[in-house]
Amino acid sequence: MRYQENELKDIWKTEEEMAHIKGWDFSHIHGRYEEENDLPWNYKDVLRQYLREDADILDYDTGGGEFLLSLNHPFHRTAATEGYQPNVELCREKLLPLGIQFRECSDPSAIPFEKESFDLIINRHGDYDASEIYRLLRKGGIFVTEQVGGDNDRDLVEMVLPGTPVPFPLHHLEEQSRVFEKAGFEILRAEEAYRPIIFNDIGAFVWFAHVIEWEFPGFSVDKCFQRLLKMQESIEREGKIEGTIHRFLLVVRK
Repeated sequence: MRYQENELKDIWKTEEEMAHIKGWDFSHIHGRYEEENDLPWNYKDVLRQYLREDADILDYDTGGGEFLLSLNHPFHRTAATEGYQPNVELCREKLLPLGIQFRECSDPSAIPFEKESFDLIINRHGDYDASEIYRLLRKGGIFVTEQVGGDNDRDLVEMVLPGTPVPFPLHHLEEQSRVFEKAGFEILRAEEAYRPIIFNDIGAFVWFAHVIEWEFPGFSVDKCFQRLLKMQESIEREGKIEGTIHRFLLVVRK
C-alpha cells in the first residue's frame, strides 16, 4: 500500500509522540525490527558461568530490573542500581518488596555500596567506571559487561543526521580492555561483534531514533522528513532498512 507524503508524516509523527519507554521495553516495535539475534555470545549464558548460588551480586544500570529478575538469583544476595528516573520508580515498586537491595545511582564513579561488597557485578548496555568496579568487588570477584560500541547504528544516523559526531568514540573493545587492565583487572574474555539491525517500516525507526536520543541528537520527523522519505523509498523497493549494531563483551577478574 502506497501512502501520500502527508499521510506518512501523520503516521510518523504519531510514532514520535509515542516514543517513551519504561524499563528497557521495546515491545511497541516488536515484529517491526530485528537486532541482536545472532551475536556470537549469549549474555545470560556467559553470566551463568560465574553466578554461584551463594554469590552477592550487583546489577548496575538495571533498567526496570527485568533481566535481573530473569536470573532468579536469591533476592537476599541481589542488589541493583538505576539512575533514569522513570526506571528508578519502577525498580522501587518492583524490586524493594522482594528484598532486593535497590539504590538510586546515576554516577558510576560513586556507587552507594561499601567496598568489597560483591562477588559478581553485571552490567548490560550501562555505564561503568573500572576503578569503582574494582573497589566494590571482593578479591577474585568478576565483572561481566555487554556494551554497545561506539560504532553502533552509525550508518542509520548518517541516513537522517549526516555528520553527527560519534557520542562515544573510545567505546571499543581494545580501548576498554586497556582501561580495565590499567585498573588492575585480569581479562578473562573479550569479544567484539558487528551485526545487522533491520527495520521493516519507517514508523518503527522513528520510534527507535527518539528513544535512542543520544545516538540521534536533535532527530525529529519535521527536521528529517525528506531523508525519511528516501528511507521510505528503500522500504518500498527492498522491504527493509538495514543498519549495523556494534557490541562488545568483557569478562574481567579482580
